[in-house]
Amino acid sequence: MRIRRKKHLAERLEAVSNYLFVADYSVPDSREAIKMKDYFDFNAIYGNSNPVELEIGCGKGGFICKKAQLSPNLNFLAVELLDNIIVMAVENSVKNGVENVRFFNCGAEYLPRYIADGSISNIYLNFSPPYPGDRYENRRLTNSRLIEFYKNFLVSGGAINLKTDNKDFYEYSFNQFVKHGFKVTDTTEDVLSGKIENVQTEYETKFIACGMPIYYLRAVKD
Repeated sequence: MRIRRKKHLAERLEAVSNYLFVADYSVPDSREAIKMKDYFDFNAIYGNSNPVELEIGCGKGGFICKKAQLSPNLNFLAVELLDNIIVMAVENSVKNGVENVRFFNCGAEYLPRYIADGSISNIYLNFSPPYPGDRYENRRLTNSRLIEFYKNFLVSGGAINLKTDNKDFYEYSFNQFVKHGFKVTDTTEDVLSGKIENVQTEYETKFIACGMPIYYLRAVKD
Protein backbone atom coordinates (compact mmCIF):
# COMPACT_ATOMS: atom_id res chain seq x y z
CA MET A 1 0.00 0.00 0.00
CA ARG A 2 1.32 3.43 -0.97
CA ILE A 3 1.36 6.12 1.71
CA ARG A 4 -0.39 9.28 0.60
CA ARG A 5 1.94 12.27 0.50
CA LYS A 6 1.20 14.83 3.19
CA LYS A 7 -0.13 18.23 2.22
CA HIS A 8 2.39 21.07 2.49
CA LEU A 9 5.11 18.54 3.33
CA ALA A 10 8.03 20.76 2.27
CA GLU A 11 6.79 23.62 4.43
CA ARG A 12 6.23 21.33 7.40
CA LEU A 13 9.72 19.86 7.11
CA GLU A 14 11.24 23.31 6.92
CA ALA A 15 9.34 24.38 10.04
CA VAL A 16 11.03 21.65 12.11
CA SER A 17 14.44 21.79 10.40
CA ASN A 18 16.20 22.69 13.67
CA TYR A 19 15.39 19.20 14.93
CA LEU A 20 15.72 17.26 11.69
CA PHE A 21 18.73 16.13 9.67
CA VAL A 22 18.44 14.83 6.11
CA ALA A 23 20.85 12.37 4.50
CA ASP A 24 22.77 13.33 1.38
CA TYR A 25 21.79 11.00 -1.45
CA SER A 26 23.91 12.66 -4.15
CA VAL A 27 25.92 9.41 -4.20
CA PRO A 28 23.11 6.87 -4.65
CA ASP A 29 25.25 3.77 -4.06
CA SER A 30 25.30 3.41 -0.28
CA ARG A 31 28.50 1.33 -0.37
CA GLU A 32 30.30 4.28 -1.95
CA ALA A 33 28.49 6.92 0.08
CA ILE A 34 29.53 5.46 3.45
CA LYS A 35 33.19 5.89 2.49
CA MET A 36 32.65 9.68 2.52
CA LYS A 37 32.52 10.23 6.28
CA ASP A 38 30.48 13.11 7.64
CA TYR A 39 30.09 12.14 11.29
CA PHE A 40 27.59 13.80 13.58
CA ASP A 41 29.15 15.88 16.37
CA PHE A 42 26.77 14.77 19.10
CA ASN A 43 28.25 17.10 21.72
CA ALA A 44 27.52 20.07 19.47
CA ILE A 45 24.08 18.81 18.44
CA TYR A 46 22.80 18.23 21.98
CA GLY A 47 24.94 20.72 23.83
CA ASN A 48 26.24 18.06 26.24
CA SER A 49 28.22 14.82 26.37
CA ASN A 50 25.40 12.54 27.55
CA PRO A 51 25.21 9.01 26.05
CA VAL A 52 23.34 8.74 22.75
CA GLU A 53 20.72 6.08 21.99
CA LEU A 54 19.50 5.32 18.49
CA GLU A 55 16.13 4.17 17.16
CA ILE A 56 16.07 2.91 13.58
CA GLY A 57 12.61 3.06 12.03
CA CYS A 58 10.96 5.51 14.44
CA GLY A 59 7.67 5.84 12.57
CA LYS A 60 5.50 8.57 14.08
CA GLY A 61 7.87 8.96 17.03
CA GLY A 62 5.66 7.82 19.89
CA PHE A 63 8.28 5.50 21.39
CA ILE A 64 11.26 7.80 21.11
CA CYS A 65 9.43 10.81 22.57
CA LYS A 66 8.27 8.81 25.60
CA LYS A 67 11.72 7.31 26.03
CA ALA A 68 13.37 10.73 25.89
CA GLN A 69 10.95 12.21 28.41
CA LEU A 70 11.65 9.35 30.82
CA SER A 71 15.42 9.68 30.38
CA PRO A 72 16.43 13.37 30.47
CA ASN A 73 20.08 12.45 31.07
CA LEU A 74 20.31 10.64 27.74
CA ASN A 75 20.25 11.89 24.16
CA PHE A 76 18.27 10.18 21.39
CA LEU A 77 18.59 10.05 17.62
CA ALA A 78 15.54 8.72 15.75
CA VAL A 79 15.98 7.50 12.17
CA GLU A 80 13.18 7.11 9.62
CA LEU A 81 13.45 6.56 5.88
CA LEU A 82 10.16 8.18 4.83
CA ASP A 83 9.97 11.98 5.02
CA ASN A 84 6.18 11.67 4.88
CA ILE A 85 6.30 9.82 8.22
CA ILE A 86 9.21 11.46 10.02
CA VAL A 87 7.62 14.89 9.76
CA MET A 88 4.88 13.69 12.13
CA ALA A 89 7.48 12.37 14.57
CA VAL A 90 9.37 15.67 14.66
CA GLU A 91 6.18 17.69 15.02
CA ASN A 92 5.13 15.46 17.92
CA SER A 93 8.48 15.98 19.63
CA VAL A 94 8.39 19.75 19.18
CA LYS A 95 4.77 19.97 20.33
CA ASN A 96 5.64 18.14 23.56
CA GLY A 97 8.81 20.13 24.20
CA VAL A 98 11.15 17.14 24.05
CA GLU A 99 14.61 18.67 23.91
CA ASN A 100 16.89 15.61 24.03
CA VAL A 101 15.83 13.96 20.77
CA ARG A 102 16.78 14.73 17.17
CA PHE A 103 15.56 13.09 13.97
CA PHE A 104 17.36 11.85 10.89
CA ASN A 105 15.64 11.23 7.53
CA CYS A 106 17.90 8.45 6.27
CA GLY A 107 18.02 4.82 5.12
CA ALA A 108 19.80 2.42 7.49
CA GLU A 109 22.37 1.45 4.86
CA TYR A 110 23.71 5.05 4.79
CA LEU A 111 24.15 5.41 8.57
CA PRO A 112 27.89 4.55 8.73
CA ARG A 113 28.58 7.77 6.84
CA TYR A 114 27.16 9.77 9.72
CA ILE A 115 27.53 7.72 12.92
CA ALA A 116 31.04 7.10 14.25
CA ASP A 117 32.13 3.76 15.67
CA GLY A 118 31.67 3.46 19.43
CA SER A 119 29.35 6.47 19.70
CA ILE A 120 26.00 4.78 20.55
CA SER A 121 25.05 3.16 23.86
CA ASN A 122 21.78 1.46 22.83
CA ILE A 123 19.91 0.75 19.59
CA TYR A 124 16.16 0.15 19.28
CA LEU A 125 14.51 -1.79 16.47
CA ASN A 126 10.76 -1.63 17.04
CA PHE A 127 8.40 -3.57 14.78
CA SER A 128 10.67 -3.47 11.77
CA PRO A 129 9.11 -4.79 8.53
CA PRO A 130 9.77 -8.56 8.56
CA TYR A 131 10.08 -8.98 4.77
CA PRO A 132 9.31 -12.72 4.77
CA GLY A 133 10.98 -15.04 2.30
CA ASP A 134 14.64 -15.45 1.33
CA ARG A 135 14.19 -13.14 -1.65
CA TYR A 136 13.78 -10.07 0.57
CA GLU A 137 16.32 -10.85 3.28
CA ASN A 138 18.57 -7.96 2.25
CA ARG A 139 15.76 -5.52 3.16
CA ARG A 140 15.49 -6.66 6.76
CA LEU A 141 16.96 -4.36 9.39
CA THR A 142 18.69 -7.37 10.93
CA ASN A 143 20.47 -8.62 7.83
CA SER A 144 24.17 -9.39 8.22
CA ARG A 145 25.48 -6.18 6.66
CA LEU A 146 23.39 -3.92 8.87
CA ILE A 147 24.12 -5.88 12.04
CA GLU A 148 27.83 -5.34 11.47
CA PHE A 149 27.14 -1.61 11.13
CA TYR A 150 25.22 -1.62 14.42
CA LYS A 151 27.98 -3.56 16.11
CA ASN A 152 30.48 -0.89 15.09
CA PHE A 153 28.23 1.94 16.29
CA LEU A 154 27.85 0.47 19.78
CA VAL A 155 30.13 1.01 22.74
CA SER A 156 31.44 -2.10 24.46
CA GLY A 157 28.54 -3.46 26.52
CA GLY A 158 26.01 -1.58 24.39
CA ALA A 159 22.95 -3.42 23.17
CA ILE A 160 20.35 -3.78 20.44
CA ASN A 161 16.78 -3.95 21.76
CA LEU A 162 14.33 -5.59 19.36
CA LYS A 163 10.54 -5.89 19.54
CA THR A 164 8.28 -7.47 16.95
CA ASP A 165 4.93 -9.17 16.57
CA ASN A 166 6.36 -11.52 13.92
CA LYS A 167 7.72 -14.79 15.34
CA ASP A 168 9.65 -15.72 12.18
CA PHE A 169 11.41 -12.34 12.13
CA TYR A 170 12.15 -12.67 15.84
CA GLU A 171 13.76 -16.08 15.37
CA TYR A 172 15.67 -14.92 12.30
CA SER A 173 16.99 -11.88 14.19
CA PHE A 174 17.90 -13.96 17.26
CA ASN A 175 20.02 -16.26 15.09
CA GLN A 176 21.61 -13.33 13.29
CA PHE A 177 22.70 -11.67 16.53
CA VAL A 178 24.23 -14.91 17.82
CA LYS A 179 25.98 -15.43 14.48
CA HIS A 180 27.57 -11.97 14.74
CA GLY A 181 28.89 -12.45 18.25
CA PHE A 182 26.22 -10.77 20.36
CA LYS A 183 25.06 -12.23 23.68
CA VAL A 184 21.26 -12.46 23.51
CA THR A 185 19.54 -11.87 26.87
CA ASP A 186 16.17 -10.90 28.35
CA THR A 187 14.13 -12.75 25.75
CA THR A 188 10.37 -12.77 26.33
CA GLU A 189 7.06 -13.20 24.53
CA ASP A 190 5.27 -11.13 27.18
CA VAL A 191 6.45 -7.54 27.35
CA LEU A 192 3.81 -6.82 30.03
CA SER A 193 5.25 -9.38 32.46
CA GLY A 194 7.32 -6.77 34.28
CA LYS A 195 10.55 -8.61 33.44
CA ILE A 196 11.71 -5.75 31.22
CA GLU A 197 11.31 -1.99 31.25
CA ASN A 198 8.94 -1.43 28.36
CA VAL A 199 7.90 1.74 26.56
CA GLN A 200 5.14 0.96 24.10
CA THR A 201 5.04 2.06 20.47
CA GLU A 202 1.86 3.01 18.62
CA TYR A 203 1.78 -0.37 16.87
CA GLU A 204 2.44 -2.21 20.10
CA THR A 205 -0.51 -0.67 21.92
CA LYS A 206 -2.83 -1.83 19.13
CA PHE A 207 -1.32 -5.32 18.99
CA ILE A 208 -1.59 -5.82 22.77
CA ALA A 209 -5.22 -4.68 22.69
CA CYS A 210 -5.85 -7.45 20.13
CA GLY A 211 -4.17 -10.03 22.36
CA MET A 212 -1.20 -10.54 20.05
CA PRO A 213 2.13 -11.73 21.52
CA ILE A 214 5.02 -9.27 21.40
CA TYR A 215 8.50 -10.76 21.13
CA TYR A 216 11.45 -8.97 22.71
CA LEU A 217 15.17 -9.58 22.94
CA ARG A 218 18.26 -7.69 23.99
CA ALA A 219 21.49 -8.42 22.12
CA VAL A 220 24.59 -7.22 23.96
CA LYS A 221 27.93 -6.41 22.35
CA ASP A 222 30.89 -7.86 24.27
